[in-house]
Amino acid sequence: MPPYTDALTRLRDQPTVTLAHLPTPLIQLPRLGAALGTDRLWAKMDAETGFALGGNKVRKLEYALAPAMREGVTCLITAGGPQSNHCRVTAAFAARHGLRCVLVTTRGPDGDPTGNALLHGLFGAEIVAVDERTERAERMDSVAAELRAEGESPLVIPIGASTPLGSLGYARAAIELCEQIDSLGDGCSETLVFSASSSGGTLAGLILGLALLGRGDVRLFGVSADAPAAELDNVCNALAQDAASELLGTSIDPSTVRFASIDAQVGKGYGIPTDASREATELFGHHAGIVLDPTYTSKAAAALIAHVRHLGVQDHQRIVFLHTGGAPGLLA
Repeated sequence: MPPYTDALTRLRDQPTVTLAHLPTPLIQLPRLGAALGTDRLWAKMDAETGFALGGNKVRKLEYALAPAMREGVTCLITAGGPQSNHCRVTAAFAARHGLRCVLVTTRGPDGDPTGNALLHGLFGAEIVAVDERTERAERMDSVAAELRAEGESPLVIPIGASTPLGSLGYARAAIELCEQIDSLGDGCSETLVFSASSSGGTLAGLILGLALLGRGDVRLFGVSADAPAAELDNVCNALAQDAASELLGTSIDPSTVRFASIDAQVGKGYGIPTDASREATELFGHHAGIVLDPTYTSKAAAALIAHVRHLGVQDHQRIVFLHTGGAPGLLA
């Protein structure tokens, strides 16, 4: 029996708004695996959550935008880069529900918008551009104050919906993934999971879910898109603890989860491709028909490829790529 039965019940009873098509498939990648020298390579396809072109942000917004959170709200405010997947899904939600949406984004290149930036406009979002990433949170607060003065009732959603509430989406995803790998019957006793991360909400939720289940057989690797590994470790572990205590009425010890952050694929910075990420994009496309994005998933895939090439996949192991979506970024 899992060590946190009551907390798991509270997690399952947490109210949401239904957006994602779940469960997302866990698919084997035999041709890509053969190219890398393993027959035990899988992908958990959260690129296929469905709503507004899918991706990991859909699961988090199911919790962050549950009906109780939106009571009386007339406007959604959030922030991200000019190619933000989170902004895309938030803007689409606002369009579907008849809400005003303001996106505070880092200033993008001149010219006609492409990729997610094009979709932000298509979904009717108002764009407030800032010069630096560090300006976004303060500008969201000032926009909210301005809108309240105009008679609006705004809801500010932190970047990536990486809050204790938003992270519950990936605690549930961890349960879903464990149920899927348990049904494989392939004789493997350990699973290595690679996932991209920046704001930390996805990884925090996975840590929380694995801790609640007591799944020491799953090793989680968080591949940073920007932050140093130590910083990402701290953010994810703290957020997982906050979600457990504030929302599920329990405490967890994140150190019981076999989790490590990787920052070796950041390269020159956020959203800047590397030789390894370009190779990963080509390999996943040519051998699996899977589209990666240049900011997140290509770098997570590069970390997985580096692991397989340098350390191999042992006889008792399977390896899972958590595909968090973001395909519009490839078209920017």
